[in-house]
Amino acid sequence: MIRFSPYLQAVAGIMISTAAYAGDFGSPTLGEAYANRNCAWCHGQSGQGFAVAPRLAGQRSEYLENQFADFKSHARDNPKSEQFMWGAARYISSHDAAAVAAYYAELTPTAANDGDRGLYDSGALTYRDGAIEKNIPSCVACHGPNGEGSGAIPRIAGLSYRYLKRRLVQWGENYHLAAKAPMPEIAKVLPPAEIEALASYLSFVR
Repeated sequence: MIRFSPYLQAVAGIMISTAAYAGDFGSPTLGEAYANRNCAWCHGQSGQGFAVAPRLAGQRSEYLENQFADFKSHARDNPKSEQFMWGAARYISSHDAAAVAAYYAELTPTAANDGDRGLYDSGALTYRDGAIEKNIPSCVACHGPNGEGSGAIPRIAGLSYRYLKRRLVQWGENYHLAAKAPMPEIAKVLPPAEIEALASYLSFVR
């Protein structure tokens, strides 16, 4: 009997799901079936993530749809995206992307709680006030007072410390520069200590 690798099984599942669910635009119910079949391998059955795979529960649906498009176009070009998401996103239709995004947006998010508690206060200060002397604006202006995001602006509250830190560092490494301003520019000038504090703080925010 021929045995296929987990990656090829995932791709096959995505292709089947796309055919089955096309036409049901933005349906959370069908999005759940699709996500459980294709996304739970890395993001968990409840969208709470594993290791460096981000937590998707409670994420903004418009943001998620945009990320699917960026994976498909390869605009989101960091190594993990290339390794895990480029191939998968190749087969995601706009209908399926909207359904999956709607499903994850309806889930109740929980905080990762995996940062350094000792950096909580300094991270909260930077998040709230920014750093005028470094030309770093307040994060509240775009992501909201509790990191909840809005529309195409992502929810960053409760994401894992490891994931948040890596995303901020990657902009400084010239990845995903196609992302809308001002994040690439801000992240490039964030000192390592500020990144550590912000990522730690946000991992505890509910």
